[in-house]
Amino acid sequence: MRLLAVTAFALLLVTALESSVRTQSVASSGSPAPLVTQAEYDRWQTDLSNWGRWGKDDELGTLNLITPSKRRAAAMLVREGTTVSLASNAETEKAVDIPCPVEWAMLTASDAGASDRIGYPCIHGAGTTHLDSFAHRFFGGKMWNGYPVLGLVTTEGGAARNSVLTMKSGIVTRGVLYDIPRLKGVPYLEPGTRIFPADLEAWEQKSGVRVGPGDALLLRWGRWARRKALGPWPIDEGAAGLDVSVIPWLKRRDIALLGWETPGYVPQPPGDLPRLAVHDFVLTILGVHLIDRADFESLSEAASARKRWEFMLTVAPLPIPKGTGSPVNPIAIF
Repeated sequence: MRLLAVTAFALLLVTALESSVRTQSVASSGSPAPLVTQAEYDRWQTDLSNWGRWGKDDELGTLNLITPSKRRAAAMLVREGTTVSLASNAETEKAVDIPCPVEWAMLTASDAGASDRIGYPCIHGAGTTHLDSFAHRFFGGKMWNGYPVLGLVTTEGGAARNSVLTMKSGIVTRGVLYDIPRLKGVPYLEPGTRIFPADLEAWEQKSGVRVGPGDALLLRWGRWARRKALGPWPIDEGAAGLDVSVIPWLKRRDIALLGWETPGYVPQPPGDLPRLAVHDFVLTILGVHLIDRADFESLSEAASARKRWEFMLTVAPLPIPKGTGSPVNPIAIF
């Protein structure tokens, strides 16, 4: 066991050095950052994997790091009791950046009361803030913790393993906002901007906080600020996001949850890995659940006004049996 631990540490050290060299070479030369290769990415799927870390039957992944003491510590961050939503509004009209809106209609309206109907035809779509379960994305026919997809996730029966129902009791932990536009002194980042470990650590120096085991990292690049300034655009054709080289950094930080406004940067340079390379690796190999398509504008303003970039975070997915995800309204509490 000691030999295995030393070997795992050595592999992490190697990947950390590779990432550091990549970042330093870019900083010193001013040239475009080199891309993570397919060979590196493939090797990380073994070297950085969390499969089996919490036993062969695990379906929670890094949520195991959110212990009762972690939740109590998060609650201690609440000083005022001010709450801030991190969800975008559930849009009911189709738009260039909302190709699959929520289906909503009134059913009854009278002097005695009213009732409506709502449906989410695209849980994982661009128009809905949602929480991804481990039954959403796969590597080589396997999902989180090595479970085979075949027979466990079907169109007839849904997800028999790793469904969103595993999170029925909710998520409560310390949240930390990484506000990269504020770091750069701009209202928002431009589409195609790649966010590197050096950017995340520069923000830590500026803000005085950093994520650690069991925390939720929330990444803002300014999607909604850009929309307000310039109007909607096809979001899957233009976005900033985490560079693939951030994967070993995320592994070392041992976060429990990752949230962002969009999954990946686009346009991408020639020869780059698929846009969802970070999304899929984090979810399936590291076992980190994702809050996707969030809106961090109100959170950014609230945190900036208080000069506090850490807070208590709560996320409560709908208890959907065999579901691959759920709409959510994450709440930050200051």
